[in-house]
Amino acid sequence: MQDYLIKALAFDGQIRAYAMRGTEMVGEAQRRHQTWPTASAALGRTMMASTMMASMLKSDKHKITVKIEGGGPIGAIIVDAHPNGQSRGYVTNPQVHFDLNQHGKLDVARSVGKDGFLSVVKDLGLRDNFTGQVPLVSGEIGDDFTYYFVASEQVPSSVGVGVLVNPDNSILAAGGFVIQVMPNASDTIIDLLEERISAIPPISKLVEKGLTPEEILFELLGEENVKLLEKMPVSFQCTCSRDRIANALISLGKEEIRAMIEEDGQAEAHCQFCNETYLFSAEDLEELYTESK
Repeated sequence: MQDYLIKALAFDGQIRAYAMRGTEMVGEAQRRHQTWPTASAALGRTMMASTMMASMLKSDKHKITVKIEGGGPIGAIIVDAHPNGQSRGYVTNPQVHFDLNQHGKLDVARSVGKDGFLSVVKDLGLRDNFTGQVPLVSGEIGDDFTYYFVASEQVPSSVGVGVLVNPDNSILAAGGFVIQVMPNASDTIIDLLEERISAIPPISKLVEKGLTPEEILFELLGEENVKLLEKMPVSFQCTCSRDRIANALISLGKEEIRAMIEEDGQAEAHCQFCNETYLFSAEDLEELYTESK
């Protein structure tokens, strides 16, 4: 099954819902950054929550950048996510892992910490970006995004994200959901929703069993209550490229390029988001020097 995201409404528009499968997305992040299990779970949860949040934006030209920094050994988690389902991300310290916590799950909270903030910057193509920031409430990621939606955007929400990791550190299953309560929602629907969310198995277990994003929403909301709106692919996708790096080097000016040629004989650029390294030889730099003139 390929990764994708579903947008839906439920209970005649009283509930807005999103669900996704992110196994390949998180797997690509793990392969690129060689994350250990706990770090994989922290990064994967953040990427999926950010991807679903970005899908709420109206234009493909918009994007969000999420930063979680809780003072834990994993360091900062940074994710860029676009409305088209493409996201990229990294953690400062990818080789972090602990024994399972008291619930038998990966100890994400210990790796992330909770002495810090979740920050969201929305680039909506305006002169100034929108920035929202809330303190971390648990470091478990899902709880922290839930609190962000309520405190920063005043939208009562429930966010569930989960990652299962194989013994060889590869990703077994990853998925998530966001359920949001609209202003017209009745108390009866809200009570029913809380009951269903508290009873559902971990989202990663549902993905491991083979449930699709649609079926996850049916589990949460009842198939008869759900109106599916849109299906879109999601993936790990970086925006860097050799051409973009070359243009950045040209923008430095011919004096700076000449200094690179004479002092180092080459130039190297590394992208933190995808862990790709671009090497420019002296011959490459000579061509860029010519272009810069």
